[in-house]
Parts: sequence; C-alpha cells; structure tokens
Amino acid sequence: MEKTAAERRINELRVEIARHDHLYYDTTPPQPIISDSEYDDLFRELQKLENQYPELVTPDSPTQRVGGKASEGFKKVWHSEPMLSIETKDISKLISEIRNNIKDLADKSTLIEFVGEPKIDGLSCTIRYENHRLVRAATRGDGLEGEDVTENVLTISEIPKTLPLDAPDIFEVRGEVYMTNSDFETFYKQQEKTGEKLPENPRNAAAGSLRQLDASITASRPLRFYAYAWGELSRPFAETQWTALQMLKQWGFNVSEHVKLLWHEDEMRAYYEEMQDRRGELDFTIDGVVYKINSLELQKKLWQTNRAPRWASAQKFPPERKETVLRKISISVGRTGALTPVAELEPVRVLGTTISNATLHNQDEIECKDFREGDTVIIQRAGDVIPQVVSVVLEKRPLWSRTFEFPPTCPVCDSKAEREEKESVWKCTGGLICPAQALERLKHFVSRDAFNIDGLGEKNVELFYNKGFLHSPADIFRLEESLSPSTLWQQKPIDSVPLQTWDGWGELSANNLFKAIRLKRTISLDRFIFALGISSVGEATAKLLADHYTSFTNLAEALMQAQIKDSDAYKHLVAIDGVGVLIADELINFFAEEHNRQAVNDLRRYVNVLDYAKQVTTSSPIAGKVVVFTGELESKSRKAAKIEAERLGAKVSSDVSSKTDFLIAGSDPGSKKRKAVELGVPVLSESEWDKLISGE
Repeated sequence: MEKTAAERRINELRVEIARHDHLYYDTTPPQPIISDSEYDDLFRELQKLENQYPELVTPDSPTQRVGGKASEGFKKVWHSEPMLSIETKDISKLISEIRNNIKDLADKSTLIEFVGEPKIDGLSCTIRYENHRLVRAATRGDGLEGEDVTENVLTISEIPKTLPLDAPDIFEVRGEVYMTNSDFETFYKQQEKTGEKLPENPRNAAAGSLRQLDASITASRPLRFYAYAWGELSRPFAETQWTALQMLKQWGFNVSEHVKLLWHEDEMRAYYEEMQDRRGELDFTIDGVVYKINSLELQKKLWQTNRAPRWASAQKFPPERKETVLRKISISVGRTGALTPVAELEPVRVLGTTISNATLHNQDEIECKDFREGDTVIIQRAGDVIPQVVSVVLEKRPLWSRTFEFPPTCPVCDSKAEREEKESVWKCTGGLICPAQALERLKHFVSRDAFNIDGLGEKNVELFYNKGFLHSPADIFRLEESLSPSTLWQQKPIDSVPLQTWDGWGELSANNLFKAIRLKRTISLDRFIFALGISSVGEATAKLLADHYTSFTNLAEALMQAQIKDSDAYKHLVAIDGVGVLIADELINFFAEEHNRQAVNDLRRYVNVLDYAKQVTTSSPIAGKVVVFTGELESKSRKAAKIEAERLGAKVSSDVSSKTDFLIAGSDPGSKKRKAVELGVPVLSESEWDKLISGE
C-alpha cells in the first residue's frame, strides 16, 4: 500500500479501534459490538501498516497503549508499574521471537519452559499491600492510570485483607475480578425481579459491579478474584512463574487450578485444545489461553513494549459456529428511537446457551450479507457472549425467499422512519408519542435541566407509567386531575384510587407532588426545547436555539419552513454556530412528524413557555472581562458555560493571551492551562468560577 493510502487507512483504524476500546473499557457495563477476533484483526492490520511506515506511528496510537481510561467518577491512580495487555501471537512466532532475542536459547534443541494459564474474561485489577495490609486497589484503565476502587475491592471476601509475614513489605498482586456463570444466573434473575437493567454476560456484570460509586452495591454482588501476576515489589519472592503462583495460593489468593507447565510447542498446542474442549464445562468464562515463560530471569531479559510483555502471548478461541434457520426478520425499536432488525431463529445451542434471537444491526448489514427470511444461516457467539449471524448458506436458500425491505414507518407507533444521509440506522420520528421510547423520554422530560419537578424522579415516572397514568408529557400535568378523589370517576386505569392511598404515599406527599407540578407550568424557552428530548439537542444547543428564535412560535414556524432545503429558513438554521446540518435535520424531522406536533400542542395547553430575552448585564463581577474555558466541566457543557458568561457581560475567547482575565479549567485542561500559568493569567476551577459569577 502506498504511503498516502496507508496513512488514510491508519487514521481510519485508529478511530475505529478507539471507538471499540471506549465501548469495552469505558462504559459501565461494557458494551462491545464486535467479537474479540474481529477486534484483533483490526489491531493486527494497524500494526502491520505502522511496521511498514514507522514514521506514521504516534504516541496516542492504540498500538502504543492499552485501550481504556480512568472514569471521571473515581479518583485516578497512577500505577507504580504499567499494567500491560497481552498480545495475541501464534505459538511458533512467540518461540521464534524469544530465541532471536535470547542468545542462550538460539539453539533449537534447548527447551523453553512455559506456564499455560486459562485467559479469564473479567476486569483487570491491581491490589497493593504495604506492611502486609491492603491499602489500595485500582482498575487497569489505560495501563498507566486507573480508577481507585479500594472501597469496592474490600467488599470481595475472596481477596485477603492482610498477607502473612513472609510476603514482601510492598506487594502488588494483579489478576481478574470476575463472576462465575452460576452466580451470574442468580444475579440476572434478581435483576429481572427488581426491574433493574439486565447485564449481557458475566464479564459485563463483574465490570459494572466493581465500578459502582456506592461500595454497598458492590458488596451485594457475587464477585470473585483470580490472581496471576504482580506489579511493584519491595523484594523478589520467587524465581519462576510457577513458584510465584504457588506462593500466591499460600498467601490466600485464588489461583486457577488449570495452570500447567509446558515444555515444547506440541504440549502448548495440546493445552490449547484441552482448554478449548473444556471451556463449556467450566463455571467461569474463558476466551483463550495465555503462555508465559516460566523463568522470571528470562522474562526480565525480554522485557516489554509500551503495550505488552515480550515474554507472553495469548491465543484466543475461535467462536463456536452452528447452522440454524432464520424464521423471521422483525424490527425492534430502542429507547432512542433506533430501529434495529432482529433475526428470529430456530433455537440452537451454542456453547451451552440456546440462541433464538440475534441482532442484524442495520439495513446495511442485511443488504451486504443478503439475509432473508427462510435462509439457513451460520450463528456464533461473538466473544463467546453476543449472538451473531455470520453468513448465509446459499445452497440451502429456499426458492420462495425475497429480499428484505426495511419498513418506512415505525412498527410500534406508525410514525415515519427516517434515515439520515451517511447514517446506517433508521430512526422513528414519533419521539413524544412512541410507546417504545415513551418511558425514557418522560424521564428526560422531568430531569434536572428540563422541567425538574420535585418528587417526580425516575422511579415515580416508572410507577405512573406502569400503572397507565403517563403516556405523554402532557399527562404529567393531568396527574392531579387523574388521581384526586373528586375526579376518579373520569379515569380508565384499573388503579384509579386516590394517590394518597397508594403504598408509600400519603396525603402530604401526594399534595406536595401535585403542588410541585403546578409550579412548573411556566418554563423558559431553552428548558422547554431541551425537555422535548430531540436527538442531538442538548442543553447548550437548546440555549442557542432559544437565543436565536426567542419564542417557541418563531422556532416552530422556522422549522416547518426549513423542511425545504433551499429555503432561507433552512440556511439560517444550519448557519447557527453549534447547530450545523446534523442537528438541523434532527430538529426538522421531529417537527415534521404530525404526532410530535400534536403532542407538543397538547403539552402547551398546560404549560406557558416564556419568550427568551438575551439579557446581558453590565453589573456582574465578570462584565467586560475576557475569559477562556478549557477542559471538561462537570456541572454544564462548555457551550452552556460560554452562553452564561456572555450573558453576564464577559467576552469569551478560544485562546489564552496576555489580554485574558481568567482561564476556567475543567478536568484535563491541557496546554491552555500551562500557557495561562506562564503568562500569569489567573486560573480558576469550576467551583471558583461559579462563586465568582454568583458574587460569593
């Protein structure tokens, strides 16, 4: 591949890998959308291109680091020694590289001793002991910096809180926090009963449980820990990987009983096949095996790259595949309105689990692989977890099969379905009235930055929704009429009894809720726009729209006119700084749908939307000051902070200079903070800035 094409492909791969890293490492629970083998293929392609053009390698490339990052919800912890990932390599390549790097092993007749270990699919964790007491625990994060999960780890009974005196004074054990398959089944049933979000698999359940901000929640989850490595030591404690594992076991850590000493390539391949055959019998998920040189002295000589040790490799298991029949392609509507095609399958068992449904992702996937109802298809569990339809067995295709046509309307509410240009996903445009989206839309409607109704949080929204009293936003303002004793004769729901007689409610709490709802019948234009939950329209964009159109009538009329793409209304909309084509089209599609307009008109019968006047004050503490925002703010977006500062009379600049009066620094402020310090510009934290503008 020529250099120009290679550079373009390298950039594409980095973006794609970064997206998959984010879904796997940074979401709670993890939400992978491709299998491990597909991820490895992308990673190897990137490595190959970077090896071909080393001048294109950059420090932020995925090949130079581990995938995750520390969550903002936890205190960050710098690892005393990096926590590396293990690269996937063929056994022959691993042995060849070792012999090329260690002169003493150049002779092929010299045997190299390895330790084979099952590759447990959990969340990597390092636990530090000082003077034999557990003092800190952290997730891997990006390999250099992780999340402090000490309080959560202390709740895991399998992890010793103290070590015997023969352990080093400073000792960091490393391993995997996981959940057994049997514990996962019990946990899943509990979540199902309580209506909590259901985890997809044991790894997601373990990762989500360990990364809870409330340690009492972690304590209620059945987490376990396997030890297999170590970090910083005050002194050596073993000479080989094998003896080190035995010492860890003596000190109270769980070590896999399936580890094995291996002397040559045939034994390594036999171990791989043995573990592959046995993985269905184990009570925990493994996705491959890991080989490590047994001698710690040789490990030290071989050392490591920025990302992985040179003395170890992983060998992943291929997904198990089965044939079955695709009975029907149905459409599932998600809480954001995304229309997802789902394959309804003739039930088939794959790795001990019966598969009867699998996502087909989107229209492009169906067209590319030509999936049709009645086809015999190949099924696998991606990463041994996610059901995936791989391909069609064309020779078994029935004569009556027909190409699948994506429906033009939502199958739930019959609103128009739209697919944006260059987007792969169809979306239902009936946001406010679509039952599939209703509950999440209602939760958003009452959230803090929208209507912010006291006493009507997510749990109570679910309560009224499940009992049939909430279907659209306007129903919130009809609750008092619906649940007051004097008007119950009008009601249809079975549970039409006064609210104060419901479990957990009384006369005071019911009256307080009704009063809180009455107080929210007047709202500012920006909050009203945000409350509608239009895709891609956040708090800052809502303020921008309110600032430009000043009244809801003006906005609604402009959006109706903007349906004509060459109209002045459309050109004005997309020209607004911070809006652009994507957000403009989302707005237009929302108001083009008659069901949405009806829902908004119904809502406005109860709600007074105030016109938005841009009020710039000259008496605030920052009037006339030049300010710059950098980093990520916690309480608001930077767009919202900019609008607020300008309304208070400040001039917001994008660059720090000698004329800058204040730099407001959020998390990860970068070079702007360094420049401000050099120029002597006052640097304020977000809380200091809030105090300044409020006059405290």
